Amino acid sequence: MNYLAHGYRFTQDPYFLAGTAAPDWLSVIDRKMRLRSKTAAQFVDDPDPTVAAIARGIVQHHHDDGWFHQTEAFATLSLSFAMAIRRVLSADDGFRPSFLGHILVELLLDAILVKESPQRLEDYYQAIAALDPIVVQEGLNKLATRPSERIAILIPRFHQERFLADYGEDAPLLMRLNHVMRRVGLPLLPEGLQELFPELRSQVHRRRRELLAGID
Repeated sequence: MNYLAHGYRFTQDPYFLAGTAAPDWLSVIDRKMRLRSKTAAQFVDDPDPTVAAIARGIVQHHHDDGWFHQTEAFATLSLSFAMAIRRVLSADDGFRPSFLGHILVELLLDAILVKESPQRLEDYYQAIAALDPIVVQEGLNKLATRPSERIAILIPRFHQERFLADYGEDAPLLMRLNHVMRRVGLPLLPEGLQELFPELRSQVHRRRRELLAGID
């Protein structure tokens, strides 16, 4: 799951929503920094209600990823996408097509959630805007395997960038995918990959209910 699918149900509780986003935020900040569900579960009744809400959001994130990645729809789509991408990237017999197949299912599901209800995206970013980044940073540093002072810097940027809105159009989606490629040290993607996106979108749309079955 990606940010919106994880969090759109929890926009009335911004710190819970922050917890659903936090494991992915840390993958951007420091890939060796972890938020484990077992640790977070020890804080779900913390006397500090903000820490408790963040901890519950982290537990929710891991719970949702658990069932989502076990659905038949996710397994089938991510494999199919990887095979289609490999045909476009004909010289690439490495990890990149499989990685892209995985994340494209998630990003395109977010795009469909926005297309079906644009207010979901607005509500999500309004919840992010309501956060105190320092409070979130302090809470996450209690829960993570190591501390970071970069969390409070990332949250305002995450809000300002609004990159979740870019997944609905092919060229911006490719741009965002190439940002990911740079971050993880993989080669950039060619413009020709965009030719696949309309069909991939259609496939995710057809199976969106199966992909969201754990929520429903």
